Amino acid sequence: MVRFPIGLLAAVVALLVMDQVMARLPEGSTPPRVAAGVLTGTRPDDAPARLAAFAHYGAGMGTGLLFVYFSLVAEWLFGGGSVVSVAATTLVVYVLMVAFFLLVPLPRARGLRGPRRRGTARDWAIAAAVYLAVLVPAVAGITLAVS
Repeated sequence: MVRFPIGLLAAVVALLVMDQVMARLPEGSTPPRVAAGVLTGTRPDDAPARLAAFAHYGAGMGTGLLFVYFSLVAEWLFGGGSVVSVAATTLVVYVLMVAFFLLVPLPRARGLRGPRRRGTARDWAIAAAVYLAVLVPAVAGITLAVS
């Protein structure tokens, strides 16, 4: 199915924009380092940068595929593509992105406490929203262009 490669291409675009936003947020680069730190058992500030980048881009590409999959499910549930199916998919994916980060890697991060933990959670929620704000129209636009 052509929509999955479209999801990957749109994810690349969304990740590039997300990276620009993350660079401007106080804890913007911390979420990928949290993931790398959890994987290596180190503090986020000491986590390997390459692993953080791999986790960030791998998760972003996977989320692009997940968005396409959930879009297909929503279209089946709602009887075709519509504003409602796109909005429902976007909301579900956003909640999953934020909830996963807040419930799985963030609580396991060493050395992140109090205000920094809250700031990291806030910045991740912003970055995830930006990612989807780019991904959703990119998927739609590329899909229309190749149809």
